[in-house]
Amino acid sequence: MAADLSQIVKAYDVRGVVPDQWDESLAELFGAAFARVTGANAIVTGHDMRPSSPGLAHAFARGAARLGVDVTEIGLCSTDQLYYASGALGLPGAMFTASHNPAQYNGIKMCRAGAAPVGQDSGLTEIRELVERWSESGAPEPAAQAGTITRRDTLEDYAAHLRSLVDVSAIRPLKAVVDAGNGMGGHTVPTVLAGLPVDLVPMYFELDGTFPNHEANPLDPANLVDLQKRVREEGADLGLAFDGDADRCFVVDEHGEPVSPSAVTALVAARELARHGGRGVIIHNLITSWSVPEVVEENGGTPVRTRVGHSFIKAEMARTGAIFGGEHSAHYYFKDFWNADTGMLAALHVLAALGGQDGPLSALVAQYDRYTGSGEINSTVADQAARLTALKAAYADREDVTLDELDGLTVTAADWWFNVRPSNTEPLLRLNAEAKDAATMAEVRDEALRIIRG
Repeated sequence: MAADLSQIVKAYDVRGVVPDQWDESLAELFGAAFARVTGANAIVTGHDMRPSSPGLAHAFARGAARLGVDVTEIGLCSTDQLYYASGALGLPGAMFTASHNPAQYNGIKMCRAGAAPVGQDSGLTEIRELVERWSESGAPEPAAQAGTITRRDTLEDYAAHLRSLVDVSAIRPLKAVVDAGNGMGGHTVPTVLAGLPVDLVPMYFELDGTFPNHEANPLDPANLVDLQKRVREEGADLGLAFDGDADRCFVVDEHGEPVSPSAVTALVAARELARHGGRGVIIHNLITSWSVPEVVEENGGTPVRTRVGHSFIKAEMARTGAIFGGEHSAHYYFKDFWNADTGMLAALHVLAALGGQDGPLSALVAQYDRYTGSGEINSTVADQAARLTALKAAYADREDVTLDELDGLTVTAADWWFNVRPSNTEPLLRLNAEAKDAATMAEVRDEALRIIRG
């Protein structure tokens, strides 16, 4: 019987419980399907620290090699290190990780040569169909000559490339607490920061895919508590937190207060525009703060608003030739990094900006953090479409607002806005609201929630 992959093949990647939903035999078929769909003669693979990752990654390599494709295995790496390898080597790539999901999960993030994304509209659907067919009929016939599987270490080259894009060597000495959450930041951070004027205080750098200290998801405030406490105890200049596969980076200031990813986006955008002569397109998704397009325009750039999701950001990066893009979820995309996301490069920008002046981080980011946001608030609903229709009806006749449906429903007034988007995988509506002051934001948030929750 053909495997049912409907629960594990998502919009942008593969993700599920091992071995209940997928295992090494399916990973081998995914490797063959990836080789077939990309049409590549050679590919590169990497994996995170989860117990199941090495076996799954090597099975994938076997599947590709069986069809005559040469495979370069870079072994333990962060997701952005795999993107580096894909870009630098000019090869399609596959990263084995489930990011911040619990230990029993694993997944595959795939890209074409040059770190170009593979999603449902760019090859993932075809890969799924092949795996389902072969799981029923048997693996495809092997090539007359199998491909080779070789190992290569790219960590030093990856670190050198990042440091070539941001000069941190001449900054004033900084003390930085870094919480790797037992994820891949523990592997990459020491090499990237080696020799720089940064006094590194490591937290949970031991690679452990069971996540013994806390979930490796800094988007959840509960997972920042240890970092915030340590920053205050150490009198550090800032704290950095990475998710499990270290492609996202969150920042806290010297008081242990979280810095909004929108503020980081605005800060990096200003720096990238300065580096490009005050010209360039900056991509931001529609639930980043109003601060982002304001700062972009103030620094000579052109802001372009997109839907939420890395495939949309990367597509707009490519279409517009954008130099940088940022999301509310702390994904940061760089033209000089093959339009791919790298939290580590964003972290270097923050270190360079902070160390290039004398003030504390809280003062530095204040200029980029101009509004009050609600954060993302999820509501479980029985009928997403019906609740969105009710919201639209509630605001449609108001002369002081505009509505758009680029992604869910966005309602915008002179001094506030909110967006409500349906989850693709759960019966949830996600609300983000922002206003010029806290009282207005609370009023807008609460009114929207009353309608959403019926």
